[in-house]
Amino acid sequence: MTVLPGGLPAPAPTAPPRPVELLPGVWRDLVGQHGPVATLRRAAAGEPHAMSHAWLITGPPGSGRSTAARAFAAALQCDRHGCGECQQCRTALSGAHPDVTLVRTEQLSIGVDEVRELVRRAAMSPTLGRRQVLVVEDADRLTERGADALLKSIEEPAAKTVWLLCAPTSDDVVPTIRSRCRLLTLSTPRPADVAALLHRRDGVDEALAAHAARAAQGHIGRARVLARDEGARNRRREVLQIPGQLTGLGACLTAAANLVEACAEEAAAATSALDAKERAALEEALGFGTRGARPRQAASALKELEEQQKARAKRFQRDALDRALTELTAWYRDVLALQTCQAREVAPELEGRPGPELVNAELRAEIAVAARRGSPESTLRRIDALLACRQALETNVAPLLAVEAMMIALVEG
Repeated sequence: MTVLPGGLPAPAPTAPPRPVELLPGVWRDLVGQHGPVATLRRAAAGEPHAMSHAWLITGPPGSGRSTAARAFAAALQCDRHGCGECQQCRTALSGAHPDVTLVRTEQLSIGVDEVRELVRRAAMSPTLGRRQVLVVEDADRLTERGADALLKSIEEPAAKTVWLLCAPTSDDVVPTIRSRCRLLTLSTPRPADVAALLHRRDGVDEALAAHAARAAQGHIGRARVLARDEGARNRRREVLQIPGQLTGLGACLTAAANLVEACAEEAAAATSALDAKERAALEEALGFGTRGARPRQAASALKELEEQQKARAKRFQRDALDRALTELTAWYRDVLALQTCQAREVAPELEGRPGPELVNAELRAEIAVAARRGSPESTLRRIDALLACRQALETNVAPLLAVEAMMIALVEG
């Protein structure tokens, strides 16, 4: 029996997947997106009616929206339309190209001041490249005023300017901007495609790559983290133990407190070094340390930085909680899959035959026990409770309060 890092048994092998077709040039890190990539390649090559001055690239988390936007930006600068080898491609992909602006916020939103700076850049002519390309990786985080500031630039673009906006769905972008962009929709890649990418690009062992891709449910970035970070795999395993720990009200409150605290610690670990670096840079820019000088307006500048860092930490904690909710949703989805089989009186796992494909295949025995103890209706109510918790967090309900309510709903079923 194959054992994955961390002591998890690998699931039994299934039928060999169809071969993974790799894309060339700047598109090589996009998997399972042959249709959308074909559209972008035609536009980069200058085919008639294929190009637009503004694109809205949408797709589920982890589908490669930002990767597609960066690759397209490189292809637009490349004389060979995305060879992946020339200086234009390399600098565009790395973020060093002077005519490619990459925007990815670590805050909860993108404000009007930042958008105005982008609009100013959009009005400039290219310095070295063929076009002025602006990639906004989190267009769904634009504030209302920020969207208003962006609208005019998209309505009346400079001749060689291209906007590439990324968002989970088109509904996440205000209608006035959405209607002026060409929509390109990505899909969730197959786990086999993601595993092949991890093995080829990152040198991950094939068994571990397959486990990480399946656990991440096609989310490329999450799969890469799980494959390369044992701590991430351990945190995921702890989250998947929660359903078995919910034996009563006290256990629910304890589990909620532990989860929120763990996510806060994860966020602090991810931001502490960056916070210290930003503060040191600001203090140097303000002239701190020069014979004990403390220039005027320093207090307000430091306060503004602290507020930005708190907002970033809040987002990181929310993201960590969202990952935990995703893992729990997948666990109950697996329970529901087995219950559906049992309801049809097939129960293949009881007869020694392969059952439905599970996200958490290595935990099939535990999931089968939970499936026998409940009903499909109770499992659906638990999944609804997880969705309600996610929605509560998006509306800024206190994390502990939202997670406590969710845990109690999970135990009540």
